[in-house]
Amino acid sequence: MATTTTESVTTAGSRRRGGAAPRLQSGRRGGAGLRTKRSRTDPLFLVFLIPTLLLFTLAITLPAVMGIVLSFTDSVGFGDFRFIGLTNYVAVFSDPAILQAYLFTIGFSLVTVLVVNAVAFLLAIALTSKVRGKITLRAVFVLPMVISGIVIAYVFSFLFANSLPALATTLGFAPLEQSILANPDLAWIAIVVVTAWQAIPSTLLIYIAGVLSIPAEVYEASALDGASAWRQLVSITAPLTAGYILINLVIGFKNFLNSYDIIVGLTDGGPGTSTTSVAMSIFKGFNGGDYAYQMANATIFFVIAVVIAVIQLRATRGKAAL
Repeated sequence: MATTTTESVTTAGSRRRGGAAPRLQSGRRGGAGLRTKRSRTDPLFLVFLIPTLLLFTLAITLPAVMGIVLSFTDSVGFGDFRFIGLTNYVAVFSDPAILQAYLFTIGFSLVTVLVVNAVAFLLAIALTSKVRGKITLRAVFVLPMVISGIVIAYVFSFLFANSLPALATTLGFAPLEQSILANPDLAWIAIVVVTAWQAIPSTLLIYIAGVLSIPAEVYEASALDGASAWRQLVSITAPLTAGYILINLVIGFKNFLNSYDIIVGLTDGGPGTSTTSVAMSIFKGFNGGDYAYQMANATIFFVIAVVIAVIQLRATRGKAAL
């Protein structure tokens, strides 16, 4: 009896195993077929990808490569040229005007990115809190981002050259009775103010999205624990929006390194060369016939920008997940 029972169990187990094997094998075949089907590229994807990739290559990649090659020549932008090796690069590193432009550009970018992010972050908190008319205020604060930079620069140039000195004279504030745009020590402040005024709206929108993504239950729980508004800001809002802060810092710093139109509209690089940015020196060199020399300058500037971006990303790695 025991033998019969054992044989029955063994036979049933064999049947189960035998019956399961085809299903597993079929599952494998089905999975392989599914993977094969998913690995096929939709032709519509290539229809959109190839023209875009071609245009990007022709408009961005190819000119960049050609510019790097010409930086090793004595080209003036047209006609014949000959290769001269690293002569242009050596000249760039020994040019005091170029070095001054780099110092101004990096310093201006650091100050502006800090000002923009601090103001935009505080505005985002204010415009997402329980205040009346916050939707209207958001629309008002984002208006500067739709105005051309050169138009903004000309408007503020008039204010700094006329309205502000007149107001300072009325109030008897001597330091501002003359236009700060004509002061080599103060002109950079005007550039920071105007650049920040235009850049804050786009940064503000990203911060608003970040603050609104935080669940309200988190603030309610902290309020029940007795957390103050400042403690909520430091321990909840800032850590949970760290990813948005990182995005704004990297994008903002990269954009400010390339500042051009506002500086041209406000000071045109002056007084003297005190507010000449790297981008301005490159463009002026192109117009002055120093094409290959400024291409070397542009190549160095590109490498510096990439290095700074990599350092930023490495320094803030993992903090977005806190």
